[in-house]
This record gives sequence, C-alpha cells and structure tokens, in this order.
Amino acid sequence: MSKASLRFARVSPRKARLVADLVRGKDVDEALELLTFARKKTAPLMKKLIESAMANAENGAEIRNDSVDIDALYVKTVFVNEGSTLKRFRPRAMGRATPVRKPTSHITVVLDSRQE
Repeated sequence: MSKASLRFARVSPRKARLVADLVRGKDVDEALELLTFARKKTAPLMKKLIESAMANAENGAEIRNDSVDIDALYVKTVFVNEGSTLKRFRPRAMGRATPVRKPTSHITVVLDSRQE
C-alpha cells in the first residue's frame, strides 16, 4: 500500500471530487489514461499524484527488500478535503469592495495491489 498527497491545490474541492470519482477503484494504467484525456483542471494534478504514489510504492518495496508489481496496482481510495480559503477583495462601484473567495483542496491518493 502506498500513499501520496497534494496539499493546498488551487482548485475547489467540489470540482476536484468530480475527477476523484472518475479514477476511484480503477487500475493505475486505466486511471492514468482517463486523466490524460480528461478536460478538467484537476486531471493533470491527479495524474501526477498517482505517478508519485506509484514511485512511493516502488521506493517502499526497495527499502523493505520486497518486490511490487506495478501492473497489479489499483486506486484504492481517493479523497479530497477542503483546504484553507484565500480571501481577496475586488473593487466595485461607488468605492465599495466585494469579497472573492479562492478555495484550496487537499487531495490524497492511496494505491494498493490486487490480491490474485
């Protein structure tokens, strides 16, 4: 089992969860292929995160003097939590200002190998 996380990604959690739902439970190869062609802002971030989790699996196996089959890995869990919100202000008419909220996300991917 390997894990990778991305914190403070500049995408709203609601939009990131749409991409997370696409890859949850899929094989790693299939998930990477889906993310390559997905037209969402979060797709490249999630792709890089899955690749990082794969590298973590290889590195962890190397440290434990174990072997891991990369082809047998699948996306066990993906979850998106809400990060802190950047608060900015935009000037408006008659000297007023309106708040602009820029949400961030914490994305976590856990990979595991299928038992055969």
